[in-house]
Amino acid sequence: MKRRDFIAAIGGAVAVWPFAMRAQQPAMPVIGYLGIGTSDTEVSLAAFRQGLREAGYAEGQSVTIHYRWAEGNPERFPALAAELVMLKVHVILTAGGTLAAIAAKRATATIPIVFTAVGDPVEEGLVANLARPGGNVTGFSVTLPDLIGKFLELIKEAVPGASRVALLLKPDAMPALAREVRLKEADASARALGVKLQVFEARRRDDFDEVFSDMSMAGADALVVWPTPVFQLERRRLVDLAAEHRLPAVFPFRNYVEAGGLMSYGPNPSDLTRRAAIYVGKILKGTKPSDLPVEQPTKFELVINLKTAKALGIAVPASLLARADEVID
Repeated sequence: MKRRDFIAAIGGAVAVWPFAMRAQQPAMPVIGYLGIGTSDTEVSLAAFRQGLREAGYAEGQSVTIHYRWAEGNPERFPALAAELVMLKVHVILTAGGTLAAIAAKRATATIPIVFTAVGDPVEEGLVANLARPGGNVTGFSVTLPDLIGKFLELIKEAVPGASRVALLLKPDAMPALAREVRLKEADASARALGVKLQVFEARRRDDFDEVFSDMSMAGADALVVWPTPVFQLERRRLVDLAAEHRLPAVFPFRNYVEAGGLMSYGPNPSDLTRRAAIYVGKILKGTKPSDLPVEQPTKFELVINLKTAKALGIAVPASLLARADEVID
């Protein structure tokens, strides 16, 4: 081989070598994120990214994330979950309650799924049991069986004269059987406290005005709002309507109270999402979802808005204020 031909051959090899090396390097893992709102309305998105960093992953550097947003329409979940499966993501995180988790589970039996903010994952058919979920699904629940009973106790303590309490729920936010069980528990708790529970249903934002008018016509003295992602998205509207109809209300999460609601009792959803992201990181490193137990909340925050209480003419008992994790003046 002539000297110039040899030099050209070496130069070509050097030019090709970096590309060959890059081709041999493993591609970054890919996460699918299935959310109820949009990137602008998802309050726990920062917590999700924080959890990933704690697990050793940084978006765009060591992991790729494909986001799919339902934009407040849970009916879109099945199609969006199918898109993520088609993209061959390595794990799916659902941040849209029970309906998002169900849609993802129906879309794939092989890709690992981590859910956040579901009710009772066993009753809702997501896992076999909490300790050993089985299959490809695990995650975090936001409710306990007696949570509605606790809501009723709190509203009764804040408003001792309340005899009729409205319960606002989204009827299609969970399977019918699970909803029936929850309603029976809620009714039993109401009877034990000597209050009449009145159930009102709202499927979408357009239903809110009529439903709150119905509550007033029915003589409701107070309101309990069932945890559901669509209500979480519309929390400011719900808070405003409760104030307009002068209904003392207890909500499931603190950001309702930060928006002007009277009182909330529940877990911190951002913390649950952060912990779910850590689960995602473990799965990317090889842990099977069936080996990760479903976790229920261990800490519930009681938050009270005194400004709202004053506007409603409510003198919050000192005993209740003393138990609050935070009081907003």
